[in-house]
Amino acid sequence: MQLYLPIADIPVNIFLILAMGAAVGFVSGMFGIGGGFLLTPLLIFIGIAPAVAVASVSTHIAASSLSGALSYWRKRSIDPTLALVLLAGSITGTMLGVWLFTYLRTLGQLDLVIALSYVVLLSGVGTAMVYEGLRAMARARRGANPIARRPGSHNWIHGLPLKMRFKRSKIYLSVIPVNVIGLLIGFIGAVMGVGGSFILIPMLIYLLRVPTSTVIGTAMALTLVTMVIATVLHAVTNHQVDAVLALILMVGGVIGAQFGARAGQRIRGEQLRLLLGLLILAVGIRFAVELTIRPDELYTIRDLGADG
Repeated sequence: MQLYLPIADIPVNIFLILAMGAAVGFVSGMFGIGGGFLLTPLLIFIGIAPAVAVASVSTHIAASSLSGALSYWRKRSIDPTLALVLLAGSITGTMLGVWLFTYLRTLGQLDLVIALSYVVLLSGVGTAMVYEGLRAMARARRGANPIARRPGSHNWIHGLPLKMRFKRSKIYLSVIPVNVIGLLIGFIGAVMGVGGSFILIPMLIYLLRVPTSTVIGTAMALTLVTMVIATVLHAVTNHQVDAVLALILMVGGVIGAQFGARAGQRIRGEQLRLLLGLLILAVGIRFAVELTIRPDELYTIRDLGADG
């Protein structure tokens, strides 16, 4: 059953889009991440323009983050002060990302930059997660306990000025690294169409020493607000948000997430990390292969709109 997407300007199989949304929702429910790093490439692989894929997936991530953020808020597992400081940097990063997105689109280089960004980011993160997952599984086989960090341990980041107290997370540190991390996540989300939780959560845990009891809920709240802002900016400045595509993806995502959450509860933590790392690495390799394959048509003509 074919359905015409008005903004993407191509017909697609509605069941294929539903299946993609369900598959990414399954992954999101299993691993507790937004899934934008997987959904955006899948849309690009089936022929949807990268600009439309990035902008439309921002809507999907925002919707999928809403229910999770509300759940963590009811459990008091969100640090509102930390989320606001992260958001201050994230808003700036999102605006910079949308500006760069628009500028690269006028130059005709947006598709290449998105592809290269996915190759570098996903290959690096995927390799690191696979390595860490294999080490954790090897320790589990030997019966060794994981190396835990002392609660009071600090690094050079904790010596920076402009400190403030984050009561819910029970930490006291500078707002500078918090703002920088927020800016980075907002920038990456706007340019690549990813929520950034798979980067944000490790940075909060390992760099800022944020307790795991509040880090996931705080990251989800930040992702929600950041993706809403990115969606609005993309819709206003680039007019690339395909509401029909986003709606179908959301329906599939909600269904898939329910099954993914149940499956994730049956798999051990180190196995989950290894599987997620392999998945991220596979998408990065797929993008690298796509860049090296000689296209059937060496030249293409694309309407960039009145501004192009």
